Amino acid sequence: MLLRIDQLHTHYGLSHIVQGISLEADRGEIIGIFGRNGVGKTTLLKTIAGWLTPSSGEILLEGSPIGGLSPDRICRGGVGFVPEDRRIFPGLTVAENLSVSLLQVKGRGSREERRALDQVYARLPRLAERRLQLGTSLSGGEQQMLAIARVMLGEPKLVLIDEPTEGLAPMVVSEIFGMIRELRDRGASILLVEQNVDQALTLADRFCVIERGRIILSGAAKAEADREKLIGALAV
Repeated sequence: MLLRIDQLHTHYGLSHIVQGISLEADRGEIIGIFGRNGVGKTTLLKTIAGWLTPSSGEILLEGSPIGGLSPDRICRGGVGFVPEDRRIFPGLTVAENLSVSLLQVKGRGSREERRALDQVYARLPRLAERRLQLGTSLSGGEQQMLAIARVMLGEPKLVLIDEPTEGLAPMVVSEIFGMIRELRDRGASILLVEQNVDQALTLADRFCVIERGRIILSGAAKAEADREKLIGALAV
């Protein structure tokens, strides 16, 4: 078991957003997290990533507690986060945005770093062509590719991805989902918050539905009966 969350609660001020969520993820598993806007999906990811401090409950990564640790410690411990707003570093080029992620992997020599960057550029020629441009000057789809590529370079064990395809053209959506699949193939576990449920289910192993800060439904992504329950829950 890579990730174990037990009775997690998180507040925004006086607002009780995450209300007792428990969740487990195995290595190399993709879990789709669905639900309407404002039900706690993003708050859950931010709490795991250390951007928010849990009010109570446990978050364990490989058996070690990470709830309440600083975001940089959680990141160095093997958790990558692709937030909805992408958080491309302003004032840094594409190449510089990517190079920052190389610092997350201890003991990697300069030759290995160069090889890792070359692999990213070979995989994403658009980023290679724009490596000297400011990251914030890229299109929305290119910024999303950069945000995911930045996480890839950190070789995370767990990746949290929040609404990666919102507002993107279908061709770009296909590319983004290909990158998510590649992260999984490299052995990472992924928690994926995504409004495009049908597309997300093509990748996911399991899913859960959050409503008012609680998981109200979970199931197997490939099981027809569970998918029907999912459609029913989201239609309410």
